[in-house]
Order: sequence, then C-alpha cells, then structure tokens
Amino acid sequence: MFQEIPSIFFELIGNSPQLAELYQFSSVEVKQTALRIDGVFLPNQNTDNPIYFLEVQFKINMNIC
Repeated sequence: MFQEIPSIFFELIGNSPQLAELYQFSSVEVKQTALRIDGVFLPNQNTDNPIYFLEVQFKINMNIC
C-alpha cells in the first residue's frame, strides 16, 4: 500500500502528503537475527529531512463490513 500510495503515510502522521515526493520508499531487512522492517521512507536527496521507519499491523474490524 505504501509503495503504491506513499502520501498516505505522511497524512497518517499529520504531515503534508506532498512530502512523499521528497522520499523513496523501500522495505529492508536489518541483519541482526533477521529483524525485518515493513518499510523505510528515505529522503531522495541529501537533505535534513528525517528518515521514517514503518511498522504496520492490520486487524479485521467486524463492524466495518
């Protein structure tokens, strides 16, 4: 989802969705007993913009059907 529409992430954290244009999203694995991060938003260029690490959990809500 974040690969296809990265602006959603920035909206969820209360930032402008246009910030997605300044970032590249990827899913990475940190080699330390296989710690896997769902995604990382890395700034496209050398800027002072922060790096965002993303961990997502989904749960079915039976009230929304």
